[in-house]
Amino acid sequence: MPFLDFAKMPRAAPGSRTVHGCLCKYLMVVVSLILLGSFLQEKREGEKQLMYSLLVEEKKKILWQLNQQQISSEIKNHLQAFKDMQKTSPGLQRAKYKLLAGAPPHEKKLLTVGISSALHPHESRLLDTLRSLFQASSGPELGCVMVLVSLSDSDPERLSQTVANISDLFQTHIEARQLLVVRGQLGGPPPLGTLRPEDLPSSCEALYSAQKADHALLMNFAANLSEYFLMLDDQVHCIPKFISTIYWTLSAWKELPWVTLEFSSLSFAGKVFRSSDLPRLASFLLVFPKDTPTHVLLSEFPLLLAQNTPIRFGSSVFYHVGNRSELENACFPADKEKVFGEPDNPTASVRTDMVMLSNNIPQYAYTLNKESFATLNPVRGNYLTVILEEPQKVTRVEVLTGSDKEGKHQLRRGQVQLGFGPLEDLQGCARYTLLGPVVEGRLDQMVSYEEDSLEVLGCIRLLVLEAQESWLLIRQIKVWTTEYEEEEEG
Repeated sequence: MPFLDFAKMPRAAPGSRTVHGCLCKYLMVVVSLILLGSFLQEKREGEKQLMYSLLVEEKKKILWQLNQQQISSEIKNHLQAFKDMQKTSPGLQRAKYKLLAGAPPHEKKLLTVGISSALHPHESRLLDTLRSLFQASSGPELGCVMVLVSLSDSDPERLSQTVANISDLFQTHIEARQLLVVRGQLGGPPPLGTLRPEDLPSSCEALYSAQKADHALLMNFAANLSEYFLMLDDQVHCIPKFISTIYWTLSAWKELPWVTLEFSSLSFAGKVFRSSDLPRLASFLLVFPKDTPTHVLLSEFPLLLAQNTPIRFGSSVFYHVGNRSELENACFPADKEKVFGEPDNPTASVRTDMVMLSNNIPQYAYTLNKESFATLNPVRGNYLTVILEEPQKVTRVEVLTGSDKEGKHQLRRGQVQLGFGPLEDLQGCARYTLLGPVVEGRLDQMVSYEEDSLEVLGCIRLLVLEAQESWLLIRQIKVWTTEYEEEEEG
């Protein structure tokens, strides 16, 4: 602000009009200076407020980044410790096994079907499960499979009788090295997840402890027998050609990231793992306290290897049969099959960049009738996208390609993606994630969401991964948004 020396200002001749004029000028100058000062002060305050807001936002960003870095570092450290876990599991390293029937295969198989069975008096459920398994499988299918049964029973007479029954009923499969029966025992001091001599466990704790040890021993033995491992229990019915279903699914998922593929809604049966993960999984079962149920650990295991949601197929190939004991009913959740009604495709538009012929429109692929969408010579990158009018919490998606009877004109290589963040004017979605690959021209899969996720689905996109010089028939896309019902099995 300039300094004004009124003492040096020229003085006017005395007079009321002159004095009044000087006072007016003086007041105008003072008021202007006050207003200017106020404006400058407000501007400085505004700049300070803006700077403060920017600093707060910047601090938030920095804190978020630091928090993310810390979380990422913790996860990396945890995963690294987890990956090294099998190196510090003396109980499994010193485990002892006895071959009760059969012998290991001469060469590594595609799939080991593992069954852990704690024998039950007056019951033949293990024999029924094995009978169902072999009857549901053809000779070529069994050629790529090893069935491994791990028995645990403190009664040597009952154990011997069970082995004799298995050897008598399934001699052909034992001689072909398709069936192997073993008994295992942990070595060294009891792991954390099992009982010690001084423990006084509850009935459920004793059951959990024994079950975790039995499954860990089974997986530990199976780790080098095959490329993949399918876990069953001794109360299962297998649908015909289940091995082929799993074989083609594994072929389609071979290059994709996954930890567990679930072929049923059961707590234990129907889960497929990579055999390379079995040492970690076996050790994982033994490091938790004895009161931690096995099925809880099996559901948590994929999260540690960055599979955040279950990969569960819509049609089960295994079903629970028989009755459980009272203790099992008290300690384990009832196995319930998820039963869906008819699909309820919500209102949607369908867009595609594939060739459209005459009056055959892409919307036909989404209508729940016999109409379908046909196109010619699709190329890699072609798509057909269902854009929901209103985002939905979808629970299951099924995509069918090819003719219904002959299976001709299927999509040979493709995948289905889920879209989130709908764009304006129903143009598609901002972000897509993989649901799963198309297997033999179709996909039928449950849609899972991360815990506490508020996201809803905006798009379903079928993507072509390989050019094919032929017709492509997209027969039907089915969507379920209603909650499924659960029927207790038995």
